[in-house]
Amino acid sequence: MSPRGRARRRRSGPLGRVEVALGAGVAAGGDGIGRLPDGRVVFVEGGLPGERVAVELAESHKDYAKGRVAAVMDASPDRVDPPCPWVERGCGGCGWQHARPDSQIPMKEHVVRDALGRIAHLDAGGLLGPAVPLPFGGYRTSVHLGVDESGRPAYRMRHRHDLVAVQGCKVVHPRLGELIDRVRAPGADRLTLRVGVAGGERLVMPEYPRSPEGPQRAPSAPADALIVGEGGDEAFHEEVGGRRWRVSAGSFFQSGPAGAEALSALVDEASGPMAPGEHLVDLYAGVGMLGGVVASRRPGVELTAVESDRSAVRDAEANLADLGASVVAGEVGAWAATPAEVVIADPARPGLGRPGVRSVLATGCRRLVLVSCDPASLARDVSLLAAGGGALRMLRIVDLFPQTPHIETVAVFDFA
Repeated sequence: MSPRGRARRRRSGPLGRVEVALGAGVAAGGDGIGRLPDGRVVFVEGGLPGERVAVELAESHKDYAKGRVAAVMDASPDRVDPPCPWVERGCGGCGWQHARPDSQIPMKEHVVRDALGRIAHLDAGGLLGPAVPLPFGGYRTSVHLGVDESGRPAYRMRHRHDLVAVQGCKVVHPRLGELIDRVRAPGADRLTLRVGVAGGERLVMPEYPRSPEGPQRAPSAPADALIVGEGGDEAFHEEVGGRRWRVSAGSFFQSGPAGAEALSALVDEASGPMAPGEHLVDLYAGVGMLGGVVASRRPGVELTAVESDRSAVRDAEANLADLGASVVAGEVGAWAATPAEVVIADPARPGLGRPGVRSVLATGCRRLVLVSCDPASLARDVSLLAAGGGALRMLRIVDLFPQTPHIETVAVFDFA
């Protein structure tokens, strides 16, 4: 290892306690931000803006450190007791349950403004519109879980691989909660559970370690639950935007129908009016929901959906058949772009990047509606789009994951 590499190696593990005053905002990921006596920035798990806390240091780097709250000396007025008892037992599913719900969106707004300022050199103050909230209880219809030694589904501890088997989870739909409580999958590494609120389906998707003998035992589950094997074509159904959507077991969908409804309504509004014969393109289309909702409300509009995941492509073909849509199977960056008036894009966490931006610009669109799940990638895309003539006109947070630091935004760009 080079001397440079040795200098960058972190020290980890318990490194002692230090008292820290936390600043006015939070970091991406939700940690409080303070400074150590030696001037380094410290990111504090469980800390809230304006607090004075004792921090148990866990990582030490040349320019910064990380730790977690060990004691609170001066508490923020926004600090509350977590509503879920499993937080104290280490469950990492909802990282902001210690923050008053009405304080969480301002913290998310701070993260978005900070990312745009640092990365895109843009003041987002006048662009950031009112956030779209989502109720906390029972909103999730899909979960990805670990499996403990007894075969029970279990959540991960925050930043750790240790497991916590939870009963009565507050964030999941009741029919999903029953699956968590009753499914057993001995020998599985991982478990995905999904329910369709509109269709009533319940899917159990275990993942086992690779072995010539295969899984030792099939999972046990309620009689109505479908056990989905690798490559299975089972699906569930939801209703969003006045339309019914098929979602295959392996296809992406939003956190639940309430979140999907809120997001699709905002994207629909942001897309603006379109005349018959104009072209709408939905990039990273998934099962076709966003483009399908928008096109179904604009008679005569032509729709093209671009998606690389095979199961989602099949879903989109079924879901958009009545709209006469063209569904293109392939990567957005390799797509032979066609002229379009409006483009919708909902990329994964890395964002559009240069390949995605090139495809957007190649359409010659007048408007782009960009859904982003990471403020840093949003800021990078803002810079790339600005270089291509795109002007950011509006930005709003959709709080798809309340009680967590996860941030989803919808941004509108206009092109001259």
